[in-house]
Amino acid sequence: MLGRRLLHALFVSCSLGGLVLSLPAVALAEDSDAERFDCRQLADWEAPDSALAWFERSLWASHCHVFNARAVRIGIDGVRTLALSHDIQDGVEREVARFLDGPPVFFERRGRIGRLGWSDDEGETPVSPAGIAAHIDRYYRFALGADERIANRSAVRLDIEPLDGMRFGQRLWLDVNTALPLKRELIDDRGRVVETFQLTELQPPRLYEGGVNLDTGRAPPRQPWRPGWLPEGFIDQPVDTRSERHDASVGHRIYSDGLSSISLFVEPLEEGRPRLIPGLHRLGISLAVVRHVAVEGRPVQVVAMGELPPRVLVEVAENLTWAPPTNG
Repeated sequence: MLGRRLLHALFVSCSLGGLVLSLPAVALAEDSDAERFDCRQLADWEAPDSALAWFERSLWASHCHVFNARAVRIGIDGVRTLALSHDIQDGVEREVARFLDGPPVFFERRGRIGRLGWSDDEGETPVSPAGIAAHIDRYYRFALGADERIANRSAVRLDIEPLDGMRFGQRLWLDVNTALPLKRELIDDRGRVVETFQLTELQPPRLYEGGVNLDTGRAPPRQPWRPGWLPEGFIDQPVDTRSERHDASVGHRIYSDGLSSISLFVEPLEEGRPRLIPGLHRLGISLAVVRHVAVEGRPVQVVAMGELPPRVLVEVAENLTWAPPTNG
């Protein structure tokens, strides 16, 4: 049960290994008045003049282009190949990833362009990729690298270095013509490349001739617990995870700085329920810290997971706080 949810969290928080730089997608209600971004204007925008501007353009491009691709993921757990697709129907995005070797795994996500969170440290809500890029720029250093060729397309390289030791860095290659991400290298806090995710084939992308739906401002779903400590810049995401779980007793929240994410799972340890061994676990390139704690005399399992330094996940897992019970 929890293992399936951990796999889903990998998809939600990493978004196809980080190559498709989508913001969190959400379940949609029918809403004819949804705010939209007109993708056609991307064709008239001037070429980006800085690394940060290229990154912001890639966020819009990932939401506004319809494409099919093949990719390879190389990590410490081996090599996997994938088929990727991104489609838009009536302003609603549909993103699919299907592994082509090893155990059959299929992920699908449908939703609007999400916001980074309810509010940042200054009480302001980053409401678009421009706001997301500005928020990320506070915690990472962006620089332009040498142009290269990826998947038979000209690409510009972005070097993204964290300004502290609380998160991993990246190298990102963007298509010169569309700004779609073509390759990503994830770099840990020791400077090692722990994952390479690269398109090997990209069918000609098509810019969507219309508007894509933007998410409305929403507060994150409430849980009877919250992290007592998070790295600076990580914001509680307004992603309702209830639709993906089969057991309402399992609490799940996602926190993100716009580039890196932390997933937190909290569930009661009842007789007959599977439990994970406390300690540090590796799930692909992600790490998970598991703790068993007592809350009001009842055993609870806490899992903090993400592509972050182990000490960060340990600190998050060890500093959860619980709200006092309410009467009635």
